Amino acid sequence: MKLLLPNFYQQHLCRLKEWPDALTRSSKHANSIIYTLMQGPSEFGIGGRLTNWDVKDRLKEIKVPTLTVGARHDTMDPEHMKWMSTQVQNGKYLYCPNGSHLAMWDDQQVFMNGVIDFIKEVDATKK
Repeated sequence: MKLLLPNFYQQHLCRLKEWPDALTRSSKHANSIIYTLMQGPSEFGIGGRLTNWDVKDRLKEIKVPTLTVGARHDTMDPEHMKWMSTQVQNGKYLYCPNGSHLAMWDDQQVFMNGVIDFIKEVDATKK
């Protein structure tokens, strides 16, 4: 953790120099036993129960409007997130060029504007 926090997490989880209080407080309550069970013991490769979990073929069943978010510095591939948006029935993709896994914090303007626009579009189709 001494290496992960200042290096990996600072680059890929939240890129803000000082993490928001809400993130710091919530991180203290993370259940590492469950996380390790599901993800595995390393941030650098999946090794837990999610290793072989794959529901890509079921994405087409999602009918509700769905926003997928990709960010340049996230550990999740933004192109894969974009692809996911094409697999659900009413998908839209939002790219955060300065964001990480928590783009709502470190690319806040792009993230929030994208979410607001998505909500407005969904509301407009219901009228």
